[in-house]
Amino acid sequence: MIRAALLLAMATTNGAIEVRYVACPIYRDTDNGRKSGCWLVDNPADGIRYDVTGAPTKPDWNHAVLVEGVSRSDAGNPCGGTVLDPVRVSVLEAPCTRHMLAAEGFSGRRFALPERNVRPLYEERTKPGKPFSEGRFTIPFDYNSSFITYQLADYYIDAMVNYALDVQPARIAVVGHADTMSTIVSGETLAEPASLASTRADLVRKALIMRGVPADRITVATASGGAPLVPAAFDGLSGPVERRVDIRIVPD
Repeated sequence: MIRAALLLAMATTNGAIEVRYVACPIYRDTDNGRKSGCWLVDNPADGIRYDVTGAPTKPDWNHAVLVEGVSRSDAGNPCGGTVLDPVRVSVLEAPCTRHMLAAEGFSGRRFALPERNVRPLYEERTKPGKPFSEGRFTIPFDYNSSFITYQLADYYIDAMVNYALDVQPARIAVVGHADTMSTIVSGETLAEPASLASTRADLVRKALIMRGVPADRITVATASGGAPLVPAAFDGLSGPVERRVDIRIVPD
């Protein structure tokens, strides 16, 4: 079954446009402090150049990327493209020729953690108090990947593990998901293998065990469809939702 190409551009509830496309990345060599260089990706459907610098994971010069984001008309033009925010970038296998632009007067952007749902791990946290409630967590993944994304997925995993340790003993249900439904994006057919759901779930299970959660308290399963337990993990983007692991932590 193939989903229609309407996923390429969808109106969000606030009138902004969610775009989804595949293309080769472009690097703009700006100098505004550490990590201030820009990543741009042109949409082949309309030629619009989008600024994907705010993505938690960055493009690879040598490979095409799947871009999923919401266009922002109020975010200025620091890099020479329409800003996507929020935005996710997944590196694909298709090869690309490296393409770099000079600064050309664009300032670039200093790197900063997204404040919507990710905070520095060193910030003091408040431990849960009794009676403990069920903990619900969602770990997001890039397309066709089981890699723990730095400064996004690792934040959610740390919060999940800390909660599991705080409320022990507890029963923990880990459910992996994969986006197995074929979708045509920019002429490319995208679909994740069903086995990736199990791989992602097992990765989370191992993270719990490595931090001291007893293995016999954890169950692992796979599923498809349904809403994530924590929708905020995707910043409202619809494309990445199936690429996740959901975790329920139920205190005994």
